[in-house]
Amino acid sequence: MEVKELGHIVLYVRDLERSTRFYGELLGWREIAQIGRQGAIFSSGRTHHELLLLEVGGDAAPIPEGRRIGLYHFGLKIGETDDELREALAKLKAAGVEIGGTADHTVTHSIYIRDPDGNEVELYIDVQPPVWKKNPEAVLSPTRPLRL
Repeated sequence: MEVKELGHIVLYVRDLERSTRFYGELLGWREIAQIGRQGAIFSSGRTHHELLLLEVGGDAAPIPEGRRIGLYHFGLKIGETDDELREALAKLKAAGVEIGGTADHTVTHSIYIRDPDGNEVELYIDVQPPVWKKNPEAVLSPTRPLRL
C-alpha cells in the first residue's frame, strides 16, 4: 500500500452555520452539499471533497489546551506568492480573526489561525517548490520570522 495524497479532513463543530461561514466565506472553500442540518461538504475542486463539517452541538467538549494526543494543525495551501499571503492576512485581520503566529519555514511562508472551534489552521504558500522537490530535507530548515 502507498498513500498517494491526503484526501479529506472531517471536523466536528459546535455550530455548523458559524463554521460554514468561516471555511466557506472567509477561507474561500466552495460548499458543494449539505447533509441536512448536521453537516456541510466543501471542495477546492481538486477532488470530490476535502472538508466535511459535522455539527455536534454547543455542549460538546472543547479541544483540550496544551500537549495532547491528536490533531495539532492542518495546512491549507493558498498560493505561491507573498502577495497572496499578504492579501489573506489583510482579509483575516479585517474579519477580526486572531493571528496566532507567522513563520518562514524556507519551503513555505505560513500564517497560523484557529477556526471557531479551536482547531489550528496553517495557511501557507509554497515558496520554492523546485528546492524542496530536489532536496526534501529542506523541510527541516530552521524556522525564521516571516517578513511580509
